[in-house]
Amino acid sequence: MAVSLSNGSVVSVAASYGAAITISAITNANPAVATTSAAHGLANGDFVEVTSGWSKLNSRIVRVAAASGSVFTLEGFDTSSVSLFPSGGGTGTCKKIATWTQITQMLDLTTAGGEQQFVNYSFLEQDFESQIPTLKSASSMTLSIGDDSTLPHYAILSAANDDRVPRALRLVLPNGAILLYNGYMTLNKTPSLTKSQIMALAATVSMTSQPVRYAA
Repeated sequence: MAVSLSNGSVVSVAASYGAAITISAITNANPAVATTSAAHGLANGDFVEVTSGWSKLNSRIVRVAAASGSVFTLEGFDTSSVSLFPSGGGTGTCKKIATWTQITQMLDLTTAGGEQQFVNYSFLEQDFESQIPTLKSASSMTLSIGDDSTLPHYAILSAANDDRVPRALRLVLPNGAILLYNGYMTLNKTPSLTKSQIMALAATVSMTSQPVRYAA
């Protein structure tokens, strides 16, 4: 059992991406191994955004391991279940996140959504209801950022707000754990105005996929 403080957490946004790399196959394995149509140029520890025919992998940000030639491992990603990941269905592309920019002056980070939804049912002969899981609700994250439009992250968040193209977000916790998100970013360019309180901008990340977490 362990508890920790969030003090020292660092949030960064993807500032640039490499060109799309064609993935010709992904194994049903734990962890999954991807084969590219040509030498990929990726290195261990790189982060990539994956576009895949597997919906549970599509749009997720994963870390590269065991990179060599035209093969690399999707670290920590288990695709061994052929019912969840049908054989041959994982082909697609990946893009390396070339550079990250830290979102400085972070004041607060909150999340919403992601709750399991259920459908209730009852048979005619029963006098009670049962339920089974259906979908998880859409997830979002709201960042409260000290207002300063001259900082590097402002231009990136502003561009993401305008072009409506998903960006990767990386959260590094004080213990070294890494959480990776992908989503549409909205920036409210008008800061909060409360007397005797720090002016803050609100940025929202509307998730396109489930987050990925690494221990360190």
